[in-house]
Amino acid sequence: MTTTTSRDTLWAAAHAERAALADDLAGLDDAEWSRPSLCGRWRVEEVVAHLTAAASTGRSRWLASMAGARFDPGVHNDRRLAEQLGVTPAQTLERFRAVVTSTTAPTGHTAAWLGEVVVHAQDVRRPLGLTGGPPVPVVTEVARFFTARDFTVDGRSAVRGLRLEATDGPFTTGAGAPVRGTTLALTMAVAGRGAFCDELTGPGVALLRARCALAR
Repeated sequence: MTTTTSRDTLWAAAHAERAALADDLAGLDDAEWSRPSLCGRWRVEEVVAHLTAAASTGRSRWLASMAGARFDPGVHNDRRLAEQLGVTPAQTLERFRAVVTSTTAPTGHTAAWLGEVVVHAQDVRRPLGLTGGPPVPVVTEVARFFTARDFTVDGRSAVRGLRLEATDGPFTTGAGAPVRGTTLALTMAVAGRGAFCDELTGPGVALLRARCALAR
């Protein structure tokens, strides 16, 4: 993959990551489904329902939902999440599996929606002790997208004054105090997940960690 990766290729990567996550979650018990995720107040099951909602909401429905929530993203997300929660975790997972190959999204920023599943998959894998993760070229696409703008995450703001350098791939960006680590750890930290700062090194880590705390 490169910075000119086609939309079809990015969607194929998103589909593969959704399928991998669904397989990882297939054997969870009820206690594991209720475990807190890395995504704020959401439990594991709620993160999965959120992913289903994101893959089920096109532009017109997203605009209507945001307007109904008075443009409060938190209210919008909670309402759409609630629609996709099943009566049981098994039903929640079944609904997620049904959208694995969906290309529905609020905008045409396909790398952002690939990032949605990459980040949220780690939000649930990490507290569950699951070691799965996307290939480096896939995460590199997300890292490049996130750090170029403040969109689904405040990535450009997170890396201001920092130089990010991946130790397992080609990703580098920025100028300033160095921060080094795997592409996945860098991406998750840029997305505000402070737990991944423990895997980073360099003089800029403290600043990035502080920005993660503000993002919560």
